[in-house]
Amino acid sequence: MKIEQIYTGCLAQGAYYIISNGEAAIIDPLRETKPYIEKLKKDGVQLKYIFETHFHADFVSGHVDLSKKTNAPVVYGPTAKPDFEAIIAEDHQIFEVGKIKIKVLHTPGHTLESSCYLLMDEHGKEKALFSGDTLFLGDVGRPDLAQKATDMTQDELAGLLYESLYKKILPLADDIMVYPAHGAGSACGKNMQKETMDTLGNQKKTNYVLNQKNKKSFIKEVTDGLLPPPAYFGMNVMMNKKGYHSFDEVLSQGLQPLAPEQFEEIAEASGALVLDVRNSSTFVQDFIPQSVNIGLDGDFAPWVGALIADVNQPILLVTETGDEEETVTRLSRVGFDQVLGYLDGGFDAWKKSGKEIDHVPRISAGQFEKEIKGKNAKIIDIRRESEYNAEHIHEAYSKPLAYINEWIHTLDPEEHFYMHCGSGYRSTMAASILQARGYRNFTEIEGGFKAIASTQIKKSDFVCQTKILK
Repeated sequence: MKIEQIYTGCLAQGAYYIISNGEAAIIDPLRETKPYIEKLKKDGVQLKYIFETHFHADFVSGHVDLSKKTNAPVVYGPTAKPDFEAIIAEDHQIFEVGKIKIKVLHTPGHTLESSCYLLMDEHGKEKALFSGDTLFLGDVGRPDLAQKATDMTQDELAGLLYESLYKKILPLADDIMVYPAHGAGSACGKNMQKETMDTLGNQKKTNYVLNQKNKKSFIKEVTDGLLPPPAYFGMNVMMNKKGYHSFDEVLSQGLQPLAPEQFEEIAEASGALVLDVRNSSTFVQDFIPQSVNIGLDGDFAPWVGALIADVNQPILLVTETGDEEETVTRLSRVGFDQVLGYLDGGFDAWKKSGKEIDHVPRISAGQFEKEIKGKNAKIIDIRRESEYNAEHIHEAYSKPLAYINEWIHTLDPEEHFYMHCGSGYRSTMAASILQARGYRNFTEIEGGFKAIASTQIKKSDFVCQTKILK
C-alpha cells in the first residue's frame, strides 16, 4: 500500500493518490488529469475510484475529466446530487481497492454532503483519515458556505459539524493519520496549521475546535470571525456539481499566440481583461494600459478568484515567455476557463510594436519616510486585517485588498495617498486595479511593510495574532 499526498501550495490544497495490489484511488484531484494518468501508467495500476469529499468551492476538481479518461467512477457521500453519473455512497459503505478498504463517513456541517474517507489496511487496521474540509490541522471547515443550498443557518450547520466531529471522528484511534483537503492559506478555514498531515491524537490535543466544553461553545468558536467567502466560490461549486469543459479544450484555447495587433483587436472586441502575470517588480516599470497584475509567483489562483470573481470573464494573458501553459492551468483550477490567448513574445513584443505603455508610481520605503516626515499624509494599508492589527503605521487606514471592489468607490480621486502591503506583491495588484479604474492619485511603496519596518516611521506596538486566536 502507498499513500501519496499531492500538495499544491498556491491553493493550499491536498489531493491523494493511493495504490494497493494493482489498483488505485484518487481523492479530490486537481483540474489537470495528466499528472495522475502518468502516475497510474508508471506504477502499472488501474484507477478504480475517484473519491470526492464534497462539492469544492475554492477549486475545480478534475473528477469529471479523470473519470472520462479512465472509466473510474466518481464517488460522493450521502445526499450529494451531481448532474453527472456518480456513485452516491451510503454512510459507512466500504469500497475495496486492492487489499485495502475505504469506509465512507458522512460528516455534514461544512456542506451537507461532506464526507471523510477512512482507510483500513489489508489487516483491517484503521490507518488514515482523508478528512476533506471537515477537519483541518488546527481548525475545522467553515460552516457558512452551504447556507444557500439549504434552509439552515450557519449556526445550525455548525451544530451538524459538531455532531460529525464529536461522534464520528474523535472516537477514532489516536494513531490514525489525518490527511486534510487544505492547509494554511486556504479561505476554507481561519486558523490552520502549517503542517499538511498529522496524527489524530495530536489534533485532539492541539486543535482548539476539538477542545470545546460543549456544543454551544463549539458553534461560537467556529462561527466567530468568519470573513465573507470570495465571490468565485459559488461558481466553482456549480462547476464541480454540474460539470465543465474539458481541460484539454480549455488549454488548447488559452494557448493561442497573438501578435500585438491581434491581441489589441481581440481585447477591444471581446471586452477581455488583460491579465499580466509577471512579477511585481517587472510590472511596475511598464505594462499595457488598463491591464491588471496578479503575479504568478504568489498566491495567484486564489487572488484571481477573489479579485476577478466572475469565472466567465474573458481573459487575455501577458506572461514571461514559457509561463503560458502554467498560467492557463492555474486559472482553470479555479474555474477561469475563458482565456482567449496570450501575447506572443510577451511584453517585449508589445513594447517593440511602439504601442502605448504605462507604469506604476513606486518609491522606496526610505523615500516614503522622507516624503511623509512632518506632513499629514494619507496612508492606506491593504494587508489583511489581522496583519494590520498585529502592527501598522500609526496614521494608516486599513483597507484589505480582498475588498478593493468595495472601498475603491470611497476614494477621493483628487486626494493623494500612499499605499503598501506586506512585501509589494499585493500593492502592485491594487495599483493596477486602481489605474485601470482611472485612479492615478497614489504612490505605491516598494517592499511593503517589510521594508517600512526598517525605517523610523512610527508604528503601533506589535501584537501576536496567533496568541489572540488561541
